[in-house]
Amino acid sequence: MASNWTNQVALVTGGARGLGRAIVKRLAAHGAAVAINYAANATVAEALAAEIRAGGGHAIAVGADVADAAAVNAMAARTEAVLGPISILVNNAGIAWAATLETWEPAGFARLRAVNVDGTIHAIRAVMAGMKARRYGRIVNISSIAAFGTTGFPGNHFYASTKAEVNILTRRFALELGGHGITVNAVAPGFTRTDMTRGGNTEAEWKEIEAGLARAAMTGRIGEPDDIANAVAFFGAPDSGWITAQILAVDGGRTDYIGHG
Repeated sequence: MASNWTNQVALVTGGARGLGRAIVKRLAAHGAAVAINYAANATVAEALAAEIRAGGGHAIAVGADVADAAAVNAMAARTEAVLGPISILVNNAGIAWAATLETWEPAGFARLRAVNVDGTIHAIRAVMAGMKARRYGRIVNISSIAAFGTTGFPGNHFYASTKAEVNILTRRFALELGGHGITVNAVAPGFTRTDMTRGGNTEAEWKEIEAGLARAAMTGRIGEPDDIANAVAFFGAPDSGWITAQILAVDGGRTDYIGHG
């Protein structure tokens, strides 16, 4: 039956760390077999896969730079050869790039867009034929509340523009694929505690950042990776077949940006 998560095979790009790690663990806890994509850190991805297998689940680590279409196709093929047909795709792989109009340069922006936008396209193209043939699929893209308007962080204009493109493509791809039994939705996280958001800040600097952003949320705290994983699992669930083309902000009720979607 479609409602049985144990029939599901999920591919999570950027699944070894941060939000991706939480998403992988949540989907595996539901019973899905999971392919954990990584770009560089095979050791971390392999360790997570081993942890899931030790708990009785099914998981593999698969390396690929999502900006490389051929590598993504090979990743999808290996996933299906080992775990079975991919029924859930989570486009989580992404990078951040801080720049202003004065500091913008073409190479940095090209790489940003190649990962955040082209990577999403490549992964969907790699799985959609099989999903169409089976008339079933759940695609969840990870966007950002930065795509909705101006946040308190300076220099994220171009990052925000790539996530806005993800939002538009989510709705357009939902329109294109909906007739084939495939849903396409996006989760737009607010500021969430990960290695990437922590960056190189000292403990004191991080506490100040966290306190400021907690005050900007109606719930009085920043996000945790499990908050995002919960929303992804909702969209990825077998029973969510009549929910598509949606962009869900998961941000604790942020009040410091314009254009809340």
